[in-house]
Amino acid sequence: MKAILFAVFLFILVSCNEPGDHLQAMRAKIDSLEQQLTNTYKPGFGEFMSGIQAHHAKLWFAGINKNWELAAFELHEIEEALEDVRKFCSDRPEIKAIGMINPALDSTKNSIQQKNPSSFKGSFHLLTASCNNCHRATDHTFNVITVPTERPVVNQDFNPLH
Repeated sequence: MKAILFAVFLFILVSCNEPGDHLQAMRAKIDSLEQQLTNTYKPGFGEFMSGIQAHHAKLWFAGINKNWELAAFELHEIEEALEDVRKFCSDRPEIKAIGMINPALDSTKNSIQQKNPSSFKGSFHLLTASCNNCHRATDHTFNVITVPTERPVVNQDFNPLH
């Protein structure tokens, strides 16, 4: 019993010793972690948009080849990337205009769920126009998005496996 009381007393004594040192060490650790966060790589707005552009092209080829599962996947990738833009680029003024793409995304999602090729083509054209309208609204008219004419990658077959 004496040993336990002595251990508790010793623990309290050590814990109370030099509280300023403990706070200084914690502050130094916080400063170090803040510095690491500041220096952590964060994709820029352009990197996100380039990713969206690649998914936009893949979405087209998946849809016109009636690979609805791949089309849904590519559309989801676009939606995720837009969420990341909102999260990681919140200081950019372009963020205010991103919402204008939502009706076109919803229309494209519905055409994919319905597995309707004609509706898909129409909604994809709406999606493409919405991208360009956003570019216009944010003074990025130099960046014109089109319906792809060639496959974005040479090592992917956009036809579904059966």
